Amino acid sequence: MKKSDFNYLLPEALIAQKPLAERDASRLLCMDRHTGQITDRQFTDFIDLIDQRDLLVFNDTKVIPARLFGKKPSGGKVEILIERILDDHRAIAHVRSSKSAKAGTLIALDKGYCCEVLGREDDLFQLEFKGDTRLLSILEQIGHIPLPPYITREDDQFDLTRYQTVFAREAGAVAAPTAGLHFDQVLMDKLKTKGIQRAFVTLHVGSGTFQPVRVEDLSEHLMHKEYFAVLPETVAAVQQARARGGRVIAIGTTAVRALESASQSGQLETGFGDTDLFVTPGYQFKSVDAMLTNFHLPESTLLMLVSAFAGYEPIMNAYSHAIDESYRFFSYGDAMFLG
Repeated sequence: MKKSDFNYLLPEALIAQKPLAERDASRLLCMDRHTGQITDRQFTDFIDLIDQRDLLVFNDTKVIPARLFGKKPSGGKVEILIERILDDHRAIAHVRSSKSAKAGTLIALDKGYCCEVLGREDDLFQLEFKGDTRLLSILEQIGHIPLPPYITREDDQFDLTRYQTVFAREAGAVAAPTAGLHFDQVLMDKLKTKGIQRAFVTLHVGSGTFQPVRVEDLSEHLMHKEYFAVLPETVAAVQQARARGGRVIAIGTTAVRALESASQSGQLETGFGDTDLFVTPGYQFKSVDAMLTNFHLPESTLLMLVSAFAGYEPIMNAYSHAIDESYRFFSYGDAMFLG
């Protein structure tokens, strides 16, 4: 298939710019991936779609306040987006300025902090943050939540909590695992009371998730890398769900990528490291039976992944239906359940 096969026209008014007042107030488009049948529901109905035999797998990554603003010694403005933290003082980052920053350039940040450009790695820069303060602490003090590029407003205090899942615990993402944003603590408690088992994976979502596919021939696309971890207890939980006849339900495409990245031998195994798994139609899923997800950008790798999971034509039909019914799209938008 070609990149252009995954294009669709989305009215700008349907791009959600802000979260709803309540996390679970979103709508839920349900699609039977075996028949293509579509049902319009509310996200509060999600609990009714889950059986006690099923297993929900969440991505517990935590979004870091990865956007920084600074100045060069010349006074030129600089915008930094941390892509990956390497250690307590070094990071790989996007650096935007009127002129490309050279190795040795010092960038002054708020509250007296500063960083030095050590060198370039393709489109990214390696930075070293000076002083004794750990990088995560610096980000917590002066960093901004890195809202996606299609959200045209500035970040605010509300985003500190709402662009973060209630179960986030492993710091390292620069974009939220957005399907998880619909869950509040009340719903998590209801799922527990109902006896629904849960497990966690970690996949640190990178800014590459928003990067467009630049080649028409998908076989030529160079997939971005993201760190993932699947621990033994999650492998055991998946095996137990299979044994009792339940479904493994991934909460978000990032949970899918983590599970499938750890299943390349043919079955789910403990694993961690960088994954550049690129899922397109024709891929045989090994660990996931159902998926909760948001609506994804045209021609994006995530739209290709859900098309691989539920079928190209059914997904494109579902997206057309969602547009006709004025669903809210992308990170702060509505949800889709593919079961």
